[in-house]
Amino acid sequence: MLGIQKSKNLSKSSYILICTALVGLLGACSNASNPTNESANSLWSDIQEKGTIVVGTSGTLYPTSYHAEDSDELTGYEVEVLREIANRLDLEVEFSEMGIDNLLTAVDNGRVDIAANDIDITDERKEKFNFSDPYKHSYGSAIVRSEDLSGIETLDDLDGKKAGGAATTIYTQIGIEHGAEEVIYDNVTNDTYLRDVENGRLDVILNDYYLQSLAVEALPEIDVVVHPTLAYFPNSQGIIMKKGEDELQEQINGVIGDMLEDGTISDISQQFFGGADVSVEPDIDIEE
Repeated sequence: MLGIQKSKNLSKSSYILICTALVGLLGACSNASNPTNESANSLWSDIQEKGTIVVGTSGTLYPTSYHAEDSDELTGYEVEVLREIANRLDLEVEFSEMGIDNLLTAVDNGRVDIAANDIDITDERKEKFNFSDPYKHSYGSAIVRSEDLSGIETLDDLDGKKAGGAATTIYTQIGIEHGAEEVIYDNVTNDTYLRDVENGRLDVILNDYYLQSLAVEALPEIDVVVHPTLAYFPNSQGIIMKKGEDELQEQINGVIGDMLEDGTISDISQQFFGGADVSVEPDIDIEE
């Protein structure tokens, strides 16, 4: 321990000043030898240490996150993209299934590290969360009754219609903005939605074009269709994570960039979207 011997010729005030300066110097030395390393306490560092990344997803959204028929296996476009990202980052991946309405809260409170479930990248969400670079591009469409398209030609015709969806989605908000009566569902599968349009409990389901096309194709016994002319809300999807986790975002973006360049994401897309490549922007006129 360092000590200071008081000189007979040293005034009391000078002695106090020297002691104060020395304390400051020792503090500076301590900080230099043990610098505050923000990344040491980052989520990315924690993930690396445990060797596992926890991903929130619904497990009910075909074909992006669902259970294969007669199997407990979770699969889907985003599930398989996440598995490959984790593999390239030398991590195990653990999926935590929950309702869509709970995903953002789970990211925010740390229950999951990231979430992926066809989550639209919006300016409003980017103020509260970090997003990866997009790996899916799409636009909005509508599932309606086959016989009369539920009386809908444009978004303005949603006024007074019963629109089904989850409470926190962009599509539910679009419906409300155009006067639709929202009917909220909690993490149900596609057949529930489609049958409720067929039987009149709902008039319309607003959602992603690719997801809706595949859902209708997978359930041909239900008398509904994807609206033939309604195209709106061009959008992109990515992985969402807590705001400020820039190192984790950088690591994930690096791998996504590699996977887009080497065609891996395109191959996974074609596997789950009937040959369509959702990793590129659709070539179609879309109402903004």
